[in-house]
Amino acid sequence: MSEVQHFGSCHCGAVKWTFTGPEVLDGCRCNCTVCNKKQNQHCIIKLDRFKILEGEDKITTYRFNTGVAQHKFCSICGVQSFYHPRSNPDAVAIMPHCIDGNTLKDVKWSYFNGQEWEKEMNKRAPAAQ
Repeated sequence: MSEVQHFGSCHCGAVKWTFTGPEVLDGCRCNCTVCNKKQNQHCIIKLDRFKILEGEDKITTYRFNTGVAQHKFCSICGVQSFYHPRSNPDAVAIMPHCIDGNTLKDVKWSYFNGQEWEKEMNKRAPAAQ
C-alpha cells in the first residue's frame, strides 16, 4: 500500500495537521463512555508521523478518569480532530472524517469494547500505523 501525506483540520480551520500514512487506514470504533458520547471513530497514527501545522495555541485539552488520554479540541469551533489515546499514549488518534482532500481512499473498521477497557486491552491493544 502506498504512503501519502494526509492533511486534516478542525471545522473552522484554526487547527491544522498532517501525517504520513497509507491511503487505506485501519480504524477503530470504540464504545467507552467518552467515545460513545462523541460517536468517536479514530485511526491511531505513530506520533513521529504526525505534525501540527497551525493552531497549537488554539487547542484545549480534556482529561478524565486516569488522565492518560488527552482529548484535544479546537477552542474556537469545538471540533476534536485528533487526540492522544489511553491505549497508545505515545501515539495520536486522528479522526478520519477530519482529513481534508481526497488522499484517504478507505478505512478498514474494527470494534473496540471500551466498556470493558482493561479486558479488551488484554486481548489486543490497538496498534499505531
